[in-house]
Amino acid sequence: MDFLDIQNKTFLITGVANKKSIAYSVAKQLADHGASLVFSIQQEEQRVKVSKLFPESTILLCDVEKDSDILALGVEIKSRNIKLAGFLHSIAFANFSQGLKPFHETKLNDFLQATNISCFSLVTIANAIKDSLEQDAAVVALSISSTTAVSYGYLGPIKAALEHAVIYLAKSFSEFSNIRFNSVCAGPLKTSASAGIPGYVNNYLFAEKLTLRKEALKTPEVAKTACFLLSPASSGINATGIKVDAGMSCNYFDGDVVEATMN
Repeated sequence: MDFLDIQNKTFLITGVANKKSIAYSVAKQLADHGASLVFSIQQEEQRVKVSKLFPESTILLCDVEKDSDILALGVEIKSRNIKLAGFLHSIAFANFSQGLKPFHETKLNDFLQATNISCFSLVTIANAIKDSLEQDAAVVALSISSTTAVSYGYLGPIKAALEHAVIYLAKSFSEFSNIRFNSVCAGPLKTSASAGIPGYVNNYLFAEKLTLRKEALKTPEVAKTACFLLSPASSGINATGIKVDAGMSCNYFDGDVVEATMN
């Protein structure tokens, strides 16, 4: 038997942008293990791109900034009699159109919009699809490692809120089900989304020097952890954030890095 035991199970995947995205890598690995996929896309123009990547999958439209879209997503999944074994939340947005500013200059509207999209959408989607989730389904949210890089801007506190939302959703859903909620806290990765964060490239290159193996974290490595958490193989893990950063977070005082800095 396959270790993940997800053959013929169905998963809802959000956030597939291209082949570089974590969501794509998770979806690809799930499909390779025999799972069926339902994709939620934000804009209609994404449909062609996702359908080319996963031609046999169901693709549904849902702009998470619209309550009506989220409700419609839940209704559509239920009307199709789709039972979900898992849900991957891979949605994040922050407005960096004016460049990176000090955190204390964050605009309220920007913060609230980013919080709604990057964090609260997990709550609203989970609520909308709760009747379509299997009793032992798994929900996984993609977050960031313990780094507090300035370049990540106000998304840092919002991701922290996301990780706590995971915990409270686990508590809330435990009142009527065995549905599990966990997060994957990834170190810096080379993705299209991260490329839009001011100063991210330098942080990515620096993070590589801090990993214990002196090799940057790879997107499929993060995806494998997410797949594990989405599968029955992780049935004993709930309300937990798993750090995937190749040891970076224990190595901020790497000898070679300290020496190079002091010299």
